Amino acid sequence: MEAYLDHAADTPVRPEALEAMLPWLRGGHGNPTGSHSRARAARRAVDEARAQVGSLVGADPGEVVLTSGGTEADDLAVHGVLDAVGGIAVRSAVEHPAVARPVDARGGRVAPVGADGVLDLDALADVLDDDVRLVTVMAAANETGVVQPVAAVADLVARVAPGAVVHSDAVQAAPWLDLPEAVGAAGLVSVSAHKLGGPGGVGALVVRQGVPLTPRVLGGGQERGRRSGSHAVAAIVGFGAAAAAVADQRHATARRVGALRDRLRAGLVAAVPDLVVTGGLPGPPRLPNVVHVAVPGVAAEELLFLCDAEGVAASAGSSCASGALEPSSALAAMGVAPELAAGALRLSLGWCTTDAEVDHALAVIPAAVERLRRAAA
Repeated sequence: MEAYLDHAADTPVRPEALEAMLPWLRGGHGNPTGSHSRARAARRAVDEARAQVGSLVGADPGEVVLTSGGTEADDLAVHGVLDAVGGIAVRSAVEHPAVARPVDARGGRVAPVGADGVLDLDALADVLDDDVRLVTVMAAANETGVVQPVAAVADLVARVAPGAVVHSDAVQAAPWLDLPEAVGAAGLVSVSAHKLGGPGGVGALVVRQGVPLTPRVLGGGQERGRRSGSHAVAAIVGFGAAAAAVADQRHATARRVGALRDRLRAGLVAAVPDLVVTGGLPGPPRLPNVVHVAVPGVAAEELLFLCDAEGVAASAGSSCASGALEPSSALAAMGVAPELAAGALRLSLGWCTTDAEVDHALAVIPAAVERLRRAAA
């Protein structure tokens, strides 16, 4: 038996996306910038996918800039705005590295979060001034699943720093939240296909009408000059199909997966002594698919190894390119002690998670914790 519980890192391709991609993978050639019939067919397919992604986010198709993924979308948002208008960027203390590193590289400011992981709006107000041109706050935390008050942030920025644009990394939130409601007030929104059940290697930055943006990738002038490069038609079509499937199924999927998440979390709390639920219980609003806990006295790397040996795939937190387990800056920002953060475990469910997978995880994880604690005694 296997239980894949790392959907926050990557989720399987949905059948709707695979079916939409296959004709283009099998020989539906044509560069969308061309003028012949195949090129026109490819352009129509890209335009349809762009509209599907825009519908999911609550944006016009012309506001959707297709990218290679969420990281490029975040990078374009930060550097694109600052290159266009100058000034300072502000980020929350729990942003994904794809946002945190560009902001920090531009000498940006950091707004703290509380112990529950929610952005402190009063503290944000303290770091806003007339020099700020971009404020970036994720829709939901990629490690803990905590939902951030993006609408309230946009309202605050409009009052205190009206010259600034609000950006929201909605990569984790996109499969689970009503994005037009959650991030509709943001001028820039990042999403990624492979978190929705689409293919890897494609994403989008929604750029609302009137938001200044200097392109990072120059070339043929695709994406209305905002991001050059030949379109990966098959991947983009899969992205659109996945976005449409999410929009159609989100309410039902979130209810079903949320019930599984609750059962998994309650089972771990009951079976693992001293287990700490990050952010507390009931805690702040969270995505319906994430269980984030910390196990005192246990090293996450060892726990993940034992779980993997029994067919349970999970993570210690945010996925990264190197795969290395490093101290979590997000947990540190929440005030989680380093020795407790060392035992952090993120279990993330997805659109295809089953009851049997949750049952298997509830059998494997407590046993693995007990084994490690006995070995350390």
